[in-house]
Order: sequence, then structure tokens, then C-alpha cells
Amino acid sequence: MTEGQRAYEAKRAAKAGMSLDKWMTLKAKEAEAERAAAAKTVEVAQPAKKTGFFSRLLERAQKPL
Repeated sequence: MTEGQRAYEAKRAAKAGMSLDKWMTLKAKEAEAERAAAAKTVEVAQPAKKTGFFSRLLERAQKPL
């Protein structure tokens, strides 16, 4: 982390009433939780696997005309 970034984070930590170390650990935990939530939504959002050719063919054959 550069000096400018460290100073910025120190100001934010002071505003929140925390030490810089505590602020950075809290920030890291929040980022990890956000990544885990994003990964979970990606797994849920994936569509079901497309059925095979013969399964679709049999399904269409059983539908009434």
C-alpha cells in the first residue's frame, strides 16, 4: 500500500473510531464476505444443463399434435 493510500485509510479509520490495523482487518473481512456472496449468486444464476438430443426428441414425440 502506498503512503497516500495508507493516509486515506488512516483518516477513514479515525473517522470510524478505530485503529488502522483494526480497520484494515474489518475491511478485508467485508471484502471476503462480499466475494463469497457473489460466488454464491453466480452458482445459483447458472441455468440448468441443456437436455441431450435424444431426450428432447423423445419429449417432442410424446407431445400431442
